[in-house]
Amino acid sequence: MNVVIFGATGMVGQGVLLECLRDTSVERVLVIGRSTAGRQHAKLQEVLVPDLFDVASYASELTGLDACFFCLGISSAGMSEAAYRRLIFDLTTAIARGLAARSPALSFVYVSGAGTDSTERGRSMWARVKGVTENALLAMPFRSAFMFRPGVIQPLDGIRSKTRAYRLAYVLAAPLLPLLRRAFPNSISTTCEIGQAMLAVARNGWPRSVLETKDIHAAATRKR
Repeated sequence: MNVVIFGATGMVGQGVLLECLRDTSVERVLVIGRSTAGRQHAKLQEVLVPDLFDVASYASELTGLDACFFCLGISSAGMSEAAYRRLIFDLTTAIARGLAARSPALSFVYVSGAGTDSTERGRSMWARVKGVTENALLAMPFRSAFMFRPGVIQPLDGIRSKTRAYRLAYVLAAPLLPLLRRAFPNSISTTCEIGQAMLAVARNGWPRSVLETKDIHAAATRKR
């Protein structure tokens, strides 16, 4: 497969990138972003762009792709709905339209979050915006599209969150996460599992277009 990753410097994106580099069936990994992912590999190609909204500036890179792993995200804390919608809905759909025009046969895999509101009418602002985004992506003319809704994420392989508050929380919670994972298996995923599951559904599909944590676990065990 030839894949593209958006958001490869984030916690989930780093996990997906590592799994793509490890997977022998992935021939080329294209990373598009504002900053480098900081890794070197024979099949890794990075395209750094100052403005991801300017899809035309990197549109030529969006051809011949089999899968897109879209891991861009930001906390809604302190943001207005309009500002959050611009960075979540507007940016995601702009890039997705560019991909649909140039690689319509690809599988688009989007990282959303547990609690996303598909009805688009709930009280939670971030959940509504994520729901609108999911629905728009599912309506686009891709070969397939899958929405990932992980809950708590356990970082592995030395991966760290870019958000300082999250980094501190993970440091404090690290000794408890393995125990919590055994107690609440449908609430916690690892970065490794999410990456493996994304590759699996892009390659082989999945019965449902929306994958909650239990589906992510199941898909990760069916990597091939």
